[in-house]
Amino acid sequence: MKINQLMLFGIFFIGISSIEAQEKTSLTLDEAVKLAWEKSNEVTLASTKVNTKKYELQEVKNNQYPDIKVSGQYQRLTKASIDMPNQGESASLASPDRAMIGMANLSLPLFAGFKIQNSINAYDNLYEAENANAAKTKEDVALRVITYYTALYKAQKTLDVLNENQKSAKQRVTDFIELEKNGIIPRNDLLKSQLLVSKTQLSIDEATNNLNNINFYLTTLLKLDPGTKLQVNEADFFNLKTSNAPTSDVLALENRKDLEAIRFQQKASEANIKVAKAAYYPTLALLGGYTALDLKDIITVKYAMNFGVGLTYDISGIYKNSAHVREAESRALEVKNTEAVMTDRIKVEVQKSIEDYDLAINQSVVYDEALQQASENYRLVKDKFDNGLADTNDLVEADVEQLSAKINTAVSKATIIQKYYELLSVSGQLSQSFNLSKI
Repeated sequence: MKINQLMLFGIFFIGISSIEAQEKTSLTLDEAVKLAWEKSNEVTLASTKVNTKKYELQEVKNNQYPDIKVSGQYQRLTKASIDMPNQGESASLASPDRAMIGMANLSLPLFAGFKIQNSINAYDNLYEAENANAAKTKEDVALRVITYYTALYKAQKTLDVLNENQKSAKQRVTDFIELEKNGIIPRNDLLKSQLLVSKTQLSIDEATNNLNNINFYLTTLLKLDPGTKLQVNEADFFNLKTSNAPTSDVLALENRKDLEAIRFQQKASEANIKVAKAAYYPTLALLGGYTALDLKDIITVKYAMNFGVGLTYDISGIYKNSAHVREAESRALEVKNTEAVMTDRIKVEVQKSIEDYDLAINQSVVYDEALQQASENYRLVKDKFDNGLADTNDLVEADVEQLSAKINTAVSKATIIQKYYELLSVSGQLSQSFNLSKI
């Protein structure tokens, strides 16, 4: 008896644990976007690339500072022979056994054909371009979160509507079983009602599968435990503001981060042309140095300081460098053409998003009307069926139409929100909408 009680307690405990494991986690869209920004691999990679460009810029800036090199040698000598021929036969010196040499050299670039400053300008623009690319990556991640989040709500709502409809369909089967037993309806009508239950169950299974897949995609993107069941609260979802939607491509051409990155790359390519042309000019540097020498018992040199200027001019570079200049000019033209192509593409994307957003609004209005019509039609057909004026086919058809109208109405509201944020994304306004700069 005690064993049975323990088994019942264990089963009860396992049941409670299972329920708790399936408990759903509510997550607002703002929280989901913030979580993606904090944990997304794409965002981390984009930030790392920005840091790399920052270090490259710092490395180029260091070229404007002087180069200071210090070297020293200590050498042991073996039977070194030192003769001074011009001083006669008595000029031979003792053999030293060691030598010490120390040198310090300084070189400060004074002029290099403006190469250093233009290189700094080029890398500074490349750094800004990488910053813009990182911002675009963050917006893309945020849009993916929005897409999955919206799809998750649609899947949840569709499943809720199907489950609700399944309850009424099963109740109809129960009622039809009694009616069929009493000979009020033919068995064929009962089979039709049972077939509707089976078809609805198939739809429920497909909706559940779709919900589980979307839930896994979103939890993977947010780096959550794969077993986490996310829940979208309808109140939180529909409290999202969808006002002030862009109506032209003006904002997009001003704020798109990918277009901004291309513009910075264009400035960098123009600076690289100047860097290439720097080879046409001589380089001038300020030179300085210090030397110390100690050859034991022979010679000691101290405080041997030198300073001056050094001039270097590669004459052959005047002819050879023209290909390098043309290459830099061609790369600049590539970037310019890329900007033109991207500008046209952005205009197309914005126009399409505006049309899609307007279509979603118009469809939502139609779906609302269709739901009212389908609900009223089902009520009338149900009354006729109860009074023997309509058959089972009419009733099942009206029920299916009402179910379809409920699902379309539920997802159409979410589609408006999704298309709104897609429009903000192609217009370069997504960051401002979520205040993502503070995340």
